[in-house]
Amino acid sequence: MNFQEQLNSIFVEEHDIPEAFRLENELHQREYLSNGVMHPWAGEVHTVVSPVCIKTSGGLHRKVIGTYPLCNEKEAMEALDAAVAAYDNGRGEWPTMSVADRITHVEKFTGRIIEKKAAVVKLLMWEIGKSYADSVKEFDRTVEYIHATIDALKDLDRQSSRFTIEQGIVAQVRRSPLGVVLCMGPFNYPLNETFTTLIPALIMGNTLLFKPPKHGTLLHYPLLEAFRDSFPKGVVNTIYGRGNVIIPGLMKSGKINVLTLIGSSKVANELKKLHPKVNRLRAILGLDAKNAAIITAKADLALAVQETVLGSLSFNGQRCTALKIIFIHRSLADEFLKLLSAAVAKLKFGMPWVDGVSLTPLPEAHKPAYLKECIDDAIAHGAAVINEHGGATNESFVYPAIVYPVNKDMKLYTEEQFGPVIPVVPFDDLEETIEYLIESTHGQQVSIFSEDHVEVAALIDPLINQVSRVNINCQCQRGPDAFPFTGRKDSAEGTLSVVDALRSFSIRSLVATKLNDSNKLLINEIVDSNSSNFLSTKYLF
Repeated sequence: MNFQEQLNSIFVEEHDIPEAFRLENELHQREYLSNGVMHPWAGEVHTVVSPVCIKTSGGLHRKVIGTYPLCNEKEAMEALDAAVAAYDNGRGEWPTMSVADRITHVEKFTGRIIEKKAAVVKLLMWEIGKSYADSVKEFDRTVEYIHATIDALKDLDRQSSRFTIEQGIVAQVRRSPLGVVLCMGPFNYPLNETFTTLIPALIMGNTLLFKPPKHGTLLHYPLLEAFRDSFPKGVVNTIYGRGNVIIPGLMKSGKINVLTLIGSSKVANELKKLHPKVNRLRAILGLDAKNAAIITAKADLALAVQETVLGSLSFNGQRCTALKIIFIHRSLADEFLKLLSAAVAKLKFGMPWVDGVSLTPLPEAHKPAYLKECIDDAIAHGAAVINEHGGATNESFVYPAIVYPVNKDMKLYTEEQFGPVIPVVPFDDLEETIEYLIESTHGQQVSIFSEDHVEVAALIDPLINQVSRVNINCQCQRGPDAFPFTGRKDSAEGTLSVVDALRSFSIRSLVATKLNDSNKLLINEIVDSNSSNFLSTKYLF
C-alpha cells in the first residue's frame, strides 16, 4: 500500500474498530457538581465530536462521543457562591481542617478515581485523539502525581511542626490557603495538567471552581461523584459552558483569589484585567511557548535528529514543551534534513488504538487549515516542504511537514504552531540563536545540541536568563515532576512542581508571641490539648 492509499484508509468503518476500544454508547452528561450536589441539567448542551472520523457510505463523519451542559452565568455564579461559602473567609470546614485529615480526603478521592481508569482512558483517547498507550500513561502519571503531592505535603508539614525562637520571639510558621481558586486546564493533557494545579490547590485547603477544557470535557464526568463523595460540600464545584459567557462574571465579582490557567497568554491577560482587585489575585499560569533547539556544528547529529523527532512530534507536537523551531548550523543542514526526513518517514500513523502509533488525528477542528496556512505562508516567503508527503491532510489528520529554510518573515518563525510542523532555520553564528531567544516573546525552554563543553557553557549562561530550563542534548520536557516547571516573559507566571505547586497555592503564615513564662504555658496548653489545627506539633508519618 502506497502512502496515499494509507492516508485515504486511515479512518475505518465502525465495525472495523477493535471491540476493546469501541464507544458502545454515547455519553450524554445531564448534570454538574455544585455545592456538593449533582444538579440535573435540561438546558442547552454542547455536542462532543471526536477527531476520529468514521467511514460511511456518505463519506467521513467525526464520531459523536456525547454531550455536556452549556450552563450560563447563573449556574457559574451559584457555583462561585458555593465555593465562597465553603471557604467562609478561611473559617470553613475545609480550610481549617488539619493537614492529616485533608490528606485522608485526597487519598479517598484517589482510590475512587482509580476505579474509573478504564472509562477515563477510553474517553481521553476518543476526545483528543491521544494514543491508547499515551492515554494510559497520562492517567497513571496523574495518580503518581497525587501520591507525590501527598508525600511532599507530609514532608512540608513535618518541617513546619517545630517552633522557631528568634530575638525573644517564639513562632510556628506554616502554610495556609489563599481562598477560592478558579482552575482551567488544557486540552492536550486534560487530566494530568489540570490535576497538577487542581490537586495542590485542593490539598492546601482552598475551595475550587473547576472548568474542564473545551476538548477533554467528558472524561471528567466519571470523576464527579468521587469529588462529591470525597470532599465537604462546596469545596469542589464544576462549571460548564462557553468560557466567554461564564468566566468574565466570575472574575468581575472579585471573589476569585487565585486564577490558574494553562492556555494562551492573551486569554490570561484579558481575565486578569477583569478582576476589580488585581493585587488580591494570585495567578498561576502555564502559557504559550516557542521552544527552540540549537544544533551546533559540533553536535552529535544522530542524537539531535532522534531528540528533535521526539521533541517536535510527540502527541503531534501538541505540547507546550514541544520543540517548535529548530536552528541548525548551515554546515550540517543538508545532512540533518536528510536524516530528519528519514526519521519522520518511519513514524507510524493511524488511529489512537493502533499499537505503536505515533501520529494521530488532531482534536481542534480548525488546526489542519491553520497549519496549511502556515506552510503556504512559508513557501510564499521562500521556504519549501523538505520531506515527502509533508503537510498531506485527510480530514482531521495532518502528516508532519519539515519546512526549510525558515526566516523571520514567516509565521512559523514567531507563532506557536502547536501541531506537526517542524520549522528549520539555518544559522552561521551562534549569536543569531541567542538573539532569537532574546527577541522572542516566549521564554519557557531551549535545547542545546553540542559535544563541545566550551560551546555548551558559552550558550548556557546567556540562555538561562532568557528561559527557565536549558536542556543539553535532549528534548524540552516538563518532567520529572519534582523539577520546577515555569517560564519567563509570556510563557508562565508562578512555578509548578510537586513542592512548588503546594507553595503556589498557599501563603506562609505564622503564630508568634514573646517568649515568657505566661506565654510558654499558654502555647503548651494549646499544643497539648490539640485544640488548634494550625498551632500543632503533630508529626505526620
